[in-house]
Order: sequence, then structure tokens, then C-alpha cells
Amino acid sequence: MRLTGGQIVAKALKAYGVEYVAGIPGHGIWSLFDAFLEEGSNIPFIQVMHEQSAVHLADGYYRASGKVMACSTSIGPGAANTIIGLATCYTDSVPVFYVSGGPATHMKGHGVMQEIERQQENAFPRITEQVTKRAYKAGRVDELPFIMHRAFNTMLSGRPGPVHVEVPMDLQTDAADVSIHPLEFRMATGVAYPDPVAVERAAALLLAAERPVILAGGGVITANASDVLSKLAAKVGAAVSTTWNGKGAIPEDHALSIGAIGQTGTLCGNQITAGADVVMSVGCRFTDWSASSYRKGASLSIPPARLIHVDIDHHEIGKNYPVEVGIVADARATLEAILALISDQQSRRCLDRRQGYFARIQASKSDWEAMLAPRRDSREAPFTSQFPLGELRKVMDRDGIVLAGSGNTQGAVKQTFPVYQPRTHITSGSFSPMGWVLPAALGAKLAQPDRQVVAVMGDGDFMMSLPEMATAVMNDIGAVFLVQNNRGYMSIRGGQRKFLGRHLASEFNYHKGNGEPYTADLSEIAKNFGLPSWKVNEADDLRPALERALASGGPALVEVTTARDAAGPFVTGWWDFPSPEYYEKEQAEYQAGRALEQHL
Repeated sequence: MRLTGGQIVAKALKAYGVEYVAGIPGHGIWSLFDAFLEEGSNIPFIQVMHEQSAVHLADGYYRASGKVMACSTSIGPGAANTIIGLATCYTDSVPVFYVSGGPATHMKGHGVMQEIERQQENAFPRITEQVTKRAYKAGRVDELPFIMHRAFNTMLSGRPGPVHVEVPMDLQTDAADVSIHPLEFRMATGVAYPDPVAVERAAALLLAAERPVILAGGGVITANASDVLSKLAAKVGAAVSTTWNGKGAIPEDHALSIGAIGQTGTLCGNQITAGADVVMSVGCRFTDWSASSYRKGASLSIPPARLIHVDIDHHEIGKNYPVEVGIVADARATLEAILALISDQQSRRCLDRRQGYFARIQASKSDWEAMLAPRRDSREAPFTSQFPLGELRKVMDRDGIVLAGSGNTQGAVKQTFPVYQPRTHITSGSFSPMGWVLPAALGAKLAQPDRQVVAVMGDGDFMMSLPEMATAVMNDIGAVFLVQNNRGYMSIRGGQRKFLGRHLASEFNYHKGNGEPYTADLSEIAKNFGLPSWKVNEADDLRPALERALASGGPALVEVTTARDAAGPFVTGWWDFPSPEYYEKEQAEYQAGRALEQHL
């Protein structure tokens, strides 16, 4: 076929199963966009209000479905606006295909409009190299079919992640005689299986343990390994804790589920995992917030606990903790291999021996419920961070999808909102940008149109991507936005108060000398965008508002007034955050905690 560069990209995306593209047109990409209108390469295009949101939308789409979505922008500022989104995908191992325009090949280095060229001509791909698995720059039209299949191979093989393909403006319009390379002949078959000796050692450690814990990370979700993880836990009587991105790897009403670990983990998640004698980590890279900054006894104690570390990426093995058994392999294949080695007789002996351990798990879970309930069930107004989440859980389907924004809502959802299936809790676990959750929820709803999708966020987070309500309305994407309005960045204010004793620029106030709080009328703004919306100030009104929003059939918003001084998520772990030397008391407490860290 004789195809332009734009047609090659569009036809390849169509052939490789991409169902949507999100982005904003510009002079550097509109020739490629035109190919999305051509027969045989026509893909629905979602126009967003900000290029960063295009990547977040594709991010949420993958996390909800396991399917890749594409995003595309012009050159210059439009392309640069994607960096936060790409970095979020890169740190959380989310495959997203990003294609941008670039200066024409015969003009690069001349300082054409929106080119970065002082240190290297057409230098933008040098920036995306740091936040993608690979950045490709096309030099000829006829090499684009090769670049496309290589990009998908890179994006989806091993540890997944985003890729960037830059197509210069002239290559978008020039044509060549090419064929689209079938992807099924360019991808590896099967998954990476674990070393049998390592599997035997891991099984032996689990069987010999007195207090085993399986720690499920996001890799369990990516590998579709949740069911076999639950089977293995039940067979050996191991408690299961999760990271942020691992939440949903086991039903949270399962008797062996103990919730999340980390600085804002559950009480039982941290207590039981920190007291384990064997920890089997699956698809977890031990970030500081999940590992409580590696403080011994806060979330983990390695050593003396012995670590079985399973990950698809060798880079993560032994990076933060020494391993007893390190396994570089697919999470599902590894769990299945270990499960197959454990006989029913061995399982019965384990379960009989661990009755006391099981009782301690249940007691710790009861202690956590007693700690959580007063905040979750409080009907005082303005609300706690937890009360709206308790009400939301009552009205959402068991397979409904909740997305958590950054800040207090992120930790509160992790602690307070139980989920029961994989891919029904979605959050930006590591990079944690504000402005992520609203567009990510649109992507999740596109991916799962028959499920309820609710994005929970604070007002500061909401206002960073507020214009994407227009995207929701124009495309009739029926996500519900639950905005907790506490008139500021309250997680930041809380941290400033804890570590500094005072705060600066973390409240939204009128600066007229009286400190009067400021807030926009968010529910009225939503109505002006075309969304049905409700502003809730009283406890009795919240559940009906949520029910109406979910039943509306389209995008909707519920604004809930949340107390500025309402406690955020419980801090059950530790965070390595120093105070200035002139805060002597805070600095002394910090040094005492730091002395217990084990990561070096």
C-alpha cells in the first residue's frame, strides 16, 4: 500500500487493537490526525482540554481494562504538557502509546516554531527518554511500520510502560510503499516462567514460616494473578497485605486480607506485615510510602524477616531489601508454580499449626475496625474525610470502580473504601500528581462503560483538571466526580503542621488580613459545564445525592463540604521527612525514627 506517515501510524494503531486516541490538535500533528478520518484507520478521537489529561485518560483506560490506549499532541508546549502524565505511567508501569509531531526533517535545528534546539536539534525526545521505556524518532516514512511494531513490543513486553513516537511534520504527509507489520508475528509468546529451584525454595520458606505474609503489589493486577494469589494464601494460611497499586489483588472482605501497608496503611496491614517472619512480595518495588521509609517495625522488618521477592524486572530484586529468594518472572506463573508444589496434606498441617496466627490476624483486623469506625461513621458536618467514602461504598456495586486522587483522599480511600476485585481501585501510586484522577476516571469509564466509575478527589486536585468536565460532557462519558471541598491542600497543611509546626500557602484564603477561607462554588461550576450536580452539607443528604448521580446515566458531580481540621487518613506507619534544624523537638523525633531505617 502507498501510505502517508500519518496513515501508517493510524492503520497500525487500528490493526494493533487501539480503540481510542485522546489529545489536542496543533499544526505539528494535524496531518497525522487527518488519517484518523480515513477508512480503514478511523479511530474515535477524544478531544481533551489539556494535553496532560490526554495521557492520564489513556492511563486510566489501561488500569481499568488491561488494554492500551493512545494519546497524541502537537510539538512544543503541547508535547511538553504530557511529561507529568508519561512520568506517572512510567513509575507505575502503565503502557500508553504516545505519538507527537516534530519539526520537519529539513528544518530541524533551525529554531522553527516550538522547537527546542540549543543543546541538540529537535531535543524534545531527549526529555521523554527519561519518562518512557523508549522514545522513537522517525527519520523516514518507510521506517514507520518497523517503529510501530517495535514500540508496541517495547511497551508490552516484560515490565510494561509508556513509549513515545515522534513523527516529523513532513513525514506525516510524505508517502511510501509499505505494509503494516502484523503484531502477532512481532511479539514474544507466553510469559517468563520462574526458575524451578527458586520456586522450591520459596515454597519451603512459606511452609516453614510461623507468620507468613504475602505482599501484593501492582504487578499482581497487571499479571491477572489475583485469583491464584488468593488460592495460595488460603492454602498456606498467609495473611495478604497490599501496596497502593495492589489494592484489589484480594477481596478485602476475605478473612486473610489485612489491607494496605505504608505510611497511611491500615493498622492491621502494618502490624501483621511488620511482625512476619517470611514476607513474599509479588510485583512490589518497595517505595518509601509502602515500606514506611524502610523503618524497621513500622511496615516491614527485613531482616529478621526473610524475603521472597517476585518481580518481572530484575532491577527491583534486592534494591531496597536483601532477599532470601529472588525470582525474576511473571507473577501469575510464579504463584501457580509455588501453589502446585504444595500438597493438600502439607496445607492441612500448615493451617492446623497456624490457628493461633489466624486468631491474631482477626484480632488485629477488629482493632483496625474499632479505630476506623468513628471517623467513617461520624455524621458531623462539615464531614470527615472518611464519612463520604463509607456512604459511597453502600451505594456502589461490588464491581464498581473507584479512582482516588492525591493527598488526603488517596490515603482515605486506601484505608476506608474496601474493594473486592482487581482493577476496581485505581490510583497514581508513586508519582501521585494532582489533576490525574478526573481524566483517569474518564479513561476508566471508556474502558468499562457498563460499570459504575467514581473519582474521589479534593478541591485542590479537582481544580487542576476542572476543564475536563467539558470532555466528559461532550463525549457523554458517565463518570461521577465526588469532590471533598476543604478549601485548600489539607494534606500539605497537615504535613507542614506536623513537621514544622506552622503552615504556608496550603489553605485557600482571601489575603485581606483576616484569613477568611476561599472556595469557588464547585457544584455551580459543574452545572455551567453541563453536569447535573449536588452540593451536600448534611449527612442525611449525601446518600441520596450519590444515588442520583450514579443513576443519572451521564457525567455528574457531588460536592461535599469537608472540615478543614477533620483528620485525614490515619498515619499508622512512618515517613522519612526531616524538619529544619531550628525545630529542635521535631528534628530529634525525626532522627530517632531515621535510626531505625533498614534500606542501606
